[in-house]
Amino acid sequence: MTIAVGDSLPAAQFMTMTPDGPRPITSDEVFKGKKVALFAVPGAFTPTCSAKHLPGYRDHAEDFKAKGVDTIACVSVNDVFVMGAWAKDQNIGDKVLLLADGNGDFTKAIGLELDGSKFGMGPRSQRYSMIVDDGKVVTLNVEEGGEFKVSAADYTLAQV
Repeated sequence: MTIAVGDSLPAAQFMTMTPDGPRPITSDEVFKGKKVALFAVPGAFTPTCSAKHLPGYRDHAEDFKAKGVDTIACVSVNDVFVMGAWAKDQNIGDKVLLLADGNGDFTKAIGLELDGSKFGMGPRSQRYSMIVDDGKVVTLNVEEGGEFKVSAADYTLAQV
C-alpha cells in the first residue's frame, strides 16, 4: 500500500554523511516538529537525478526556507558513501540533507519501491516529492512512467 496524503511517515533509520563520516539518522530527527520538503530519486549519479532533480532543490533552497521549510531532504536507495560522493560532486553543502536508504527499508515501508532490474539497478525508489509537516504527509507527487515533472523543485515549491 502506498503512503497517502494525511498519513504519518513510518519510523525509519537512514544513513547520512557528515564531516566526521557516516552517521545513522532517524526519521524523528529528520521530520519531528519540522516542515520538510522530501524528494526521492532512483539513483545518485543517474542522468536526470544529477542534471535536474537534485540541482533544482539545491538551487531553490533559499526559496524553500523563505516559505517556512526547515529541511530539504533527498532519499535514495544507495549507500551512504555514494550519497556522500554525490553531495560533493553536486556541491550540495548544507542545502539538502542526503538520506541513504541503503536497503530500501523506508522506500518499501511507504510503498514507493521501483524495480530497476532491467537496468541492472535492482530495487530502487520511484521518483517522487512530498511536503511533510511534523511527520505527516501534506502533499505527495509521484512521477509516472519515468517522467520528471511533479517531483521537480519548482512544482513542489508551489505547494508549500
